[in-house]
Amino acid sequence: MKKSVKGNIVEISVDAIVNAANTTLLGGGGVDGAIHKAAGIQLLEECKLLNGCPTGEARITKAYNLPAKFVIHTVGPIWIDGTHGEEELLANCYWNSLLLAKEYGLKCISFPNISTGSYGFPKIDAAHIALNTVVKFFIEVDNSLEVTFVCFDQVNYNIYKEICPTITESNY
Repeated sequence: MKKSVKGNIVEISVDAIVNAANTTLLGGGGVDGAIHKAAGIQLLEECKLLNGCPTGEARITKAYNLPAKFVIHTVGPIWIDGTHGEEELLANCYWNSLLLAKEYGLKCISFPNISTGSYGFPKIDAAHIALNTVVKFFIEVDNSLEVTFVCFDQVNYNIYKEICPTITESNY
């Protein structure tokens, strides 16, 4: 099952929230900074032990002071012009995060709108990639996960409602 909510991912109580991280995993701006701030210094200390993460891959840590149990960190691509593998890298972010959730036996996972902020990925394209990747994962690997797309801004939320009108809406 998948749904979308408008809200702040650091307030979501699920098995894992996904962090749109940078390659160092040491915090930054946007959702990455908000997650690190809300989780506390322990998250930074654990992330230091991971020695970073390449674009498109994912790593998992405890969530510390967050209501979630885990944080899955994934590094989205910086949008250049769409001819540098950006779409495949973004799809890999969702796919690899879902694989980690399955590997850890998690039941519910929440995604932010990866790469659509300062990384400049076109929001509509990113939403299509996110939804298509999750559906593909449900078909090919496991459809028992509950997936929530947490849209911080109204623009992304409206996009999800428009391109997937059958998606369950929720106001957590």
